[in-house]
Amino acid sequence: MLEEKLESLKEILRSLESVVIAYSGGVDSTLLSKVAFDVLGDNALAITARSETYPRSELEDAIKLAKKIGIRHETIASEELDIPEFSDNPVNRCYYCKKELLTKLKGIAKERGFKHVVEGANFDDLDDYRPGMEAVAELDVRSPLKEAKLTKADIRELSKRLGLPTWDKPSFACLSSRFPYGTKITREKLKAVGEAEMFLKTFGVRQLRVRHHDRIARIEVTEEDMGLLLQNRDQITKKLKELGFTYVTMDLQGYRTGSMNEVLREDATT
Repeated sequence: MLEEKLESLKEILRSLESVVIAYSGGVDSTLLSKVAFDVLGDNALAITARSETYPRSELEDAIKLAKKIGIRHETIASEELDIPEFSDNPVNRCYYCKKELLTKLKGIAKERGFKHVVEGANFDDLDDYRPGMEAVAELDVRSPLKEAKLTKADIRELSKRLGLPTWDKPSFACLSSRFPYGTKITREKLKAVGEAEMFLKTFGVRQLRVRHHDRIARIEVTEEDMGLLLQNRDQITKKLKELGFTYVTMDLQGYRTGSMNEVLREDATT
């Protein structure tokens, strides 16, 4: 079944003939870029956005990975923080970010003669709240991984088989996802969250989120890593207070994707 899905992905990409890829260096877009390069060669161009909503380390990793794959790669500036509809952090915040990026990629594709823009949504994304997919549909951008019905588990397994170092990379979402909806997103707050997460990683924590609730930092880690936080709580508390937080907490439910969407599900049931 997995081989059939991979062949389906290759066939989809062949049919597109030439593509500009929204490439972040994450698990999904890295596999998409690898297979696109294998199938299309120089008719595939990966583009990564430089943004304050992503740590510098993520950009550096993306550049290294693109070089390892061999695909043509460029970076562009993303300016979503200058869009009030994004920085005000409404429920559909991701729509404005995705639209800003994909509009730029569509312009590049038209200018360079590429027939399509593609992005890395997978089949599992159908089960979560993804307002960015509205922009994907509006701009006629393709999602080959989703079209091939590749799940996150499929993508990790294929990445491992293809020798991609991202096969076991922890899931990562842009730093804007660390704020409750309606909380203004600023460069200063993004910097605090980014530095807090980088600091926690020095203790060996891999999968984590530092959720920004005004003066409260709510840390999510896996159950296995909760002990690391407790063992190093004095250092962690000191550092996060230096970053502007008054209270430093650990979420006993642990790490989970989309925890900021839980309030939406609660509202829908009331």
